[in-house]
Order: sequence, then structure tokens, then C-alpha cells
Amino acid sequence: MMKVSLKVNGQPRALLLDTRTTLLDALREHLKLNGSKKGCDHGQCGACTVMINGRRINACLSLAVMHEGDDVTTIEGLGTLDRMHPMQAAFVKHDGYQCGYCTPGQICSAVAVINEVKAGVPSHVSADLTGRPELTNAELRERMSGNICRCGAYSNIAEAITEVAGRDA
Repeated sequence: MMKVSLKVNGQPRALLLDTRTTLLDALREHLKLNGSKKGCDHGQCGACTVMINGRRINACLSLAVMHEGDDVTTIEGLGTLDRMHPMQAAFVKHDGYQCGYCTPGQICSAVAVINEVKAGVPSHVSADLTGRPELTNAELRERMSGNICRCGAYSNIAEAITEVAGRDA
């Protein structure tokens, strides 16, 4: 057992966890934040995507003890029904979900994708690794490729992200 201190959705949280506890299980089972989903539990689907210090990760692949002192943002920390994050509102507007299981991970990943592009972080399809990336259709699809939607709402998801990014991707 190990004590772990995290800042989760802006709130300091202290947990006593088995060192083998994944961040996803710490969030879902110990903090009762059930927005992040356990899809494949192998880092292949992206349903568990959360942001650590502003960068997206698959919470199922990361041990909670590795994040001592980190700032964790889950879907619950982005917005509420009364005050939705712009990405959440865009997903509703563009029907960027169907069954909704992947939606929390898709939204967290989409928010981080826009921040990555703004910060100049290249992707595997960036033509110029030293230049400023643009959120083209190819960039968007590459950056979101780790988030699987079984229902196939990809075009709606892309439209929502494009709207929030303020570009025609």
C-alpha cells in the first residue's frame, strides 16, 4: 500500500492504494468518478482517456502511484450539464456520440489534441516536424486514432472538434 496525493478536477485528493492500482481504477473505484470508461483495459480503445497536467493518457495503462502530485482532469472536470465545456457542447450539437461509451475519452482526447496543435507538437502525419502543425483532416484523424468509436460516429466527432478548433479540417 502506498499513499498517493493527486489533484483531481481541481480538488486535492489523498488515497491509500495498492501499488498495482491503475489510475483508471483509482478514479473509478476509489474516487467514484465513473465518467472515464474501462473499455479494453489494454490501451487500445481510448475510452479511459484522461488528461495529466494537460496531456492525454490512457488511464488503464498507468499506475496511480506514478502520478504523485499530478493534476488529473477527467470528463467530470471539464464541465457540467449547466456549464458544458465547449467540446462537450460541440459533441452534443454535432451528435458526436451514439451509444456514448467512448464519448468521455473522445472528448478528453479532443481537448488535448487542440492543445497539442496550439503548442506546436507534431504528429506522425505532420509534413514539417519543425513547423507549426495545422489541424487538417489528416492531422485530426491521426491524433484521434487512439480513440475507437464502435458506432462509427467519426465524421460527427471530427465536425465537433473542428468547430471548437475554429478551423475547417
